[in-house]
Amino acid sequence: MKRTDITELFPDASKEQIDRIMDLAGADVNAAKGELQGLKDQIEAMKKNLDSVNSAKTAKKQADEEIARLQAEIESLNRNNEIRGIREKVSGEKKIPISLLTGETEEACAQQADAILNFANSLGYPKVPDGGEPHTLPNLSSGEKFAKWMEGIL
Repeated sequence: MKRTDITELFPDASKEQIDRIMDLAGADVNAAKGELQGLKDQIEAMKKNLDSVNSAKTAKKQADEEIARLQAEIESLNRNNEIRGIREKVSGEKKIPISLLTGETEEACAQQADAILNFANSLGYPKVPDGGEPHTLPNLSSGEKFAKWMEGIL
């Protein structure tokens, strides 16, 4: 608002009256500016608080995901230890290498061990096609052995 605006509305107003109106209007404008600045400050503080809350939410979500991952890893390790214990027990009882067992339960490992033992015991000694004769000639010198070898090639 300007002084000319007041004199146009109130042509009979004195200078003191116009000054008083301008002072009141200025005080109202300054008060409104102060309120506006206070509200702007509150908004900025709320924005910072919101950013802090959002950061905390993100950190919590990441922590929850890490906790879930670690819990799954612990469960997996516990299960692997349990399976290893089962295999060690059956391996010791059946007297077979633990590396041959792949079952995850004691019953499955025992069945595998029995099958492995049955297979191993059913084979017996292998038949040797040449009757087990040695392929070397023990009483010959190196030169004689080489000559025999060359005869076999030619």
